Amino acid sequence: MLLEADASQLVLVDYQIQLMPVMFEPALVLANAVRLARLAQVMQVPVFVTEQSPSKLGATVPELSEVLRAISVQHLAKMQFSAVEEGLGDMLRPPPKPPQGNARSLPKHLQKSTSDAEHRSTILLAGCEAHVCLLQTALDLLEDEFEVWVVTDACSSRTERNRDAAFDRLAGAGAELVTTEMVAFEWLRSAEHPAFREVQALIK
Repeated sequence: MLLEADASQLVLVDYQIQLMPVMFEPALVLANAVRLARLAQVMQVPVFVTEQSPSKLGATVPELSEVLRAISVQHLAKMQFSAVEEGLGDMLRPPPKPPQGNARSLPKHLQKSTSDAEHRSTILLAGCEAHVCLLQTALDLLEDEFEVWVVTDACSSRTERNRDAAFDRLAGAGAELVTTEMVAFEWLRSAEHPAFREVQALIK
């Protein structure tokens, strides 16, 4: 099973001013988060950003905020560790549309909404802390029957051990573990993709 750009949505979890400096390998993690945001822009993948208790942990770090300003991004401020508890799942699902055709002329069981065809059920997650907010968000999304892919090299915790424990648990729960480059080249699928050179430049 490979990632498909037109079925994907990207959720960036809590890359905040007060949090990032105490993360394990913060510069590498943040650089990959920026790459993911730019990849999503190029490949027209919707982006969502969460912030945990922003009054205390601050806003999203400037390096990432600068990129996000060029993208149509939905923000979610939260107090719960799982963003799903604050409504992320509803944000990731398209609003229901009225049935097609004349409702009076069709039996109810034949009236179909078009929202299913437009639903992007593949959620790419990256962020901090991997063993707290990202983990709880991912597990809730899996329970809500989304396909969850965790971009490991764009995730961190205060300690490497906590980060790796999160990855082990996520894999056991059914999440796919990938890297930023895996995302990029699976979204492209081919060197003949019109965005290939632009994406390749982001990876190099």
